[in-house]
Amino acid sequence: MSHPAAAPTTPVLNSRLPAVGTTVFSRMSALAVQAQAVNLGQGFPDFACERSLIQAVNDAMQADFNQYPMMSGAPVLRQAIVAKIASLYGHQYDVEREITVTAGATQALTTAILCCVHPGDEVIVIEPTYDSYVPAITLSGGIPVLVQMETGAGGYSVPWDKVAAAVTPRTRLIIINTPHNPTGSVLRATDLQALADIVRGTDILLLSDEVYEHMVYDGARHESVCRYPELAARAFVVSSFGKTYHVTGWKVGYVAAPASLMTEFRKVHQYNVFTVNTPMQHGIAAYMADPQPYLELPAFYQRKRDLFRAGLQGSRFELLPADGTYFQCVRYDRISQQTEAEFAEWLTTEIKVAAIPVSAFYQQGKESGIVRFCFAKKDETLTLALERLQKI
Repeated sequence: MSHPAAAPTTPVLNSRLPAVGTTVFSRMSALAVQAQAVNLGQGFPDFACERSLIQAVNDAMQADFNQYPMMSGAPVLRQAIVAKIASLYGHQYDVEREITVTAGATQALTTAILCCVHPGDEVIVIEPTYDSYVPAITLSGGIPVLVQMETGAGGYSVPWDKVAAAVTPRTRLIIINTPHNPTGSVLRATDLQALADIVRGTDILLLSDEVYEHMVYDGARHESVCRYPELAARAFVVSSFGKTYHVTGWKVGYVAAPASLMTEFRKVHQYNVFTVNTPMQHGIAAYMADPQPYLELPAFYQRKRDLFRAGLQGSRFELLPADGTYFQCVRYDRISQQTEAEFAEWLTTEIKVAAIPVSAFYQQGKESGIVRFCFAKKDETLTLALERLQKI
């Protein structure tokens, strides 16, 4: 007599990222939809990109740029990237050996970490920090060493003495981000000089996340690592066309690095994504022939920043400096003593404006009484949000 077969079972998987769950961005965006709130949480525009950029991609498709490009990226786009970096920052990268087009900046960041961090290597991460860094370090077998930014009257700043104290013989990589997500702070020339003092005479590599490079305000310049030969010689520098051209869903970015570092980067890149959407690359390259869209971006976003800040003046929120990115951080301790996550949920469900708790950008969820708004929105979106926030 035969016995019925046991029900199929799925083997238990030992997670490579056991601490990772649903991101705060997904949770808050879902809550915003449910509450019918104005979503100033997740960092993407609610307005359209230039039609001429879309036309450039359509033209590339019609011209049959629809097959695999080179693994390193379409030559025409890499040439445009080299020209832009040289023009803005004075550093001349080799188009064949030192530029790789990536499937967005997050893929570039993860690939850079995976190609250089070995099990047991330490990576210095400055908190609050973009949420992809630490999981990528964990996947590589590395050890994240966390140094927290300090807050004062001038907003957030990096305590370089504490960064220097965190360096050990096992330090392989330091990750920096300027302009900084989530705080909206920017590194100045003195910061880059302090970083140079720390790494000079060591084998420490740098990973510089510069996706908001064209969003620096009040006449300040973006202090790219590319400006500093001593730093550029040991750095992976990452940027994003999605942020620059209002097309975050296209997921096209790039990394620039010295040839010896890029050789290792491409070894991982070719077995990760191999290469990136061909017509997008050709369309972006054609669009880059005119530098005005990225040269005018600081003024474009500064106007939105100033509109948003002016609307919160006199409110119960305390505005922190917003020197770069399209994010505005605010203190809310005159309104509530809730945790940041609780306050962000209250804002979303009761005030109908979604924000992101800055505590989500710390590994241990540090509470500072600060939430982050995104002002990369239509003026009418910002005006509606401000009307609601001013009533608190």
